[in-house]
Amino acid sequence: MSGLPRLAARLGHVFRQPALLRQALTHRSHSGANNERLEFLGDSVLNCVVANLLYSRFPNLPEGDLSRLRSHLVKESTLSELAVALDIGGDLLLGEGESRSGGSRRPSVLADALEAIIGAAYLDGGFAAAETLVTRLYHDRLHGLDPRSLGKDAKTLLQEYLQGRKIALPQYAVLAMEGEAHCQIFRVECCIPVLEIRTQGEGSSRRAAEQQAAQAAYEKVAHA
Repeated sequence: MSGLPRLAARLGHVFRQPALLRQALTHRSHSGANNERLEFLGDSVLNCVVANLLYSRFPNLPEGDLSRLRSHLVKESTLSELAVALDIGGDLLLGEGESRSGGSRRPSVLADALEAIIGAAYLDGGFAAAETLVTRLYHDRLHGLDPRSLGKDAKTLLQEYLQGRKIALPQYAVLAMEGEAHCQIFRVECCIPVLEIRTQGEGSSRRAAEQQAAQAAYEKVAHA
């Protein structure tokens, strides 16, 4: 676990109790002292902080739209993308079987670990510390959030953006399928040749991987 100080630096929170961070990274397949309880706590803290951030950023949005925005920001695919950006997978403690089947790259495992880390930060430094961590993690996503895109998935948003500019639709290709049949990980590429954009996504299904790749591509074209 020599990488923990580096992960803490990427998180921007120095743990006074490093054991909490270690537990947050421990999958149930590894030991009984795992991250499931921290995940439960972190999920509640995350929802509270994100709700407050949205309430402040969009003072005129009704409750229903705020709820949909929050759901988008705290869903598994969003959390796993944030976890990948933090390179959490390399520090996870997994059981042998889980490790062999690609658990360190599985979106559900990464998302759960990130929620557990938020819970650990809460226990380590109180609500203010967890709020600071979540605000930092979501800074870019909140800045680029468009309420008009509510209810539309990434592939639809990307398609509408390209059609509106008379650009050919993206091409999706499966690059790899890893893991056992019951817990495969798909890696998919999204390619927009005319814009010279290539992005990748991973997921437990081809559709989920395509959505993640499309999200990455949409963020590139929409904020270029």
